Amino acid sequence: MSHLMNTYGRLPVAFARGEGCRLTDTEGRTYLDALAGIAVNTLGHAHPALVAALSGQAGRLMHVSNLYRIPEQEALADALAERSGLSEAFFCNSGCEANEAAIKLARFYGHRKGIDAPGIAVLEGAFHGRTLATLSATGNRKVQAGFEPLVNGFTRIPRNDIAALRAVADTRPGIVAVMLEVIQGEGGIEIISDDFLKGARALCDEKGWLLICDEVQCGMARTGQWFGFQHAGILPDIVTLAKGLGSGVPIGACLAGGKAAGLFGPGNHGSTFGGNPLAATAALKTIEIIEAEGLLEKAARTGEQIRGALAEALDGISGVKEIRGRGLMIGIALDRPCGALVQAALDQGLLINVTHERVIRLLPPLIFGPDEVRELVGKLAPLICDFLDDSHRRIP
Repeated sequence: MSHLMNTYGRLPVAFARGEGCRLTDTEGRTYLDALAGIAVNTLGHAHPALVAALSGQAGRLMHVSNLYRIPEQEALADALAERSGLSEAFFCNSGCEANEAAIKLARFYGHRKGIDAPGIAVLEGAFHGRTLATLSATGNRKVQAGFEPLVNGFTRIPRNDIAALRAVADTRPGIVAVMLEVIQGEGGIEIISDDFLKGARALCDEKGWLLICDEVQCGMARTGQWFGFQHAGILPDIVTLAKGLGSGVPIGACLAGGKAAGLFGPGNHGSTFGGNPLAATAALKTIEIIEAEGLLEKAARTGEQIRGALAEALDGISGVKEIRGRGLMIGIALDRPCGALVQAALDQGLLINVTHERVIRLLPPLIFGPDEVRELVGKLAPLICDFLDDSHRRIP
């Protein structure tokens, strides 16, 4: 009997080691990893340069607390500011912690403006985390159920509906920020349009609101840009990061600029572990390797190859509604629940995920190459056809 809390529906496999884009289980069987620990293993598994950097840092210093200066953390803040266009960073341990910091920043901003109950506009289908505040911001009743009372102050609008956002501006005087994922990962790889992002930025400027971009899943080069918001040519006031930031070492970040910069002072927020020397080194080395190996460009190119090959292999198959995504953040939307495909793929030596019940989610490591693309599509497309029982009945 396990003493673990029963919080996960785990698959019947345990992994012993990984190398590159592959994992080996405790029985010696290998798998192609097209999930990357849910967008965490940016550099795949056991990247030699990352392993060397972590080993060296662990041998020098792993943790000292934020009571003291941490040079590695300062260097990481500089690196993220340079690439994002924002001006300061707070480090924590996870995506929901980064989003908690963003929500606190927005409320603090509102109170500084004399608003007693500052509110935040969020999008339908959003997922911002599982703490009480981030759960309340999340647009998924299933994950909220049983945890009431939720945190007040969130107003939900349809995604990509700038008219609805403007209506909120006209009817909710306490709103101080808009918070959104540039690509909704848990919500089914739904892309927030560039037009909506530009419109939200313009409205935030007009109303004196903060624009918060949750890049926990789509940041760190996954879409072919450092950050998803860069595709729209905008600059948010707050950006949150985690997942791929440390390539497997837990670290999150809340970046601030514009109207959000300089708000927090000593005592307003904190984290015991956040940005310690080991985690900061992991993130710094991740950034260095992404640039040295051209992984920004590779993510964009490989994502196009995967989507193109899947579109060709699944052309005319009834039940396949859409293949969408940016870079190495890809969703295959079906017309029915398809959770059974996760186990079917595992049986074929392939790691995938299903989210929003009907969307196959692919989040490969950024090091994915042509051989891995062929193997992924060669295994996944037949599984989808068999699952839909439609491989011989193509649409005329």
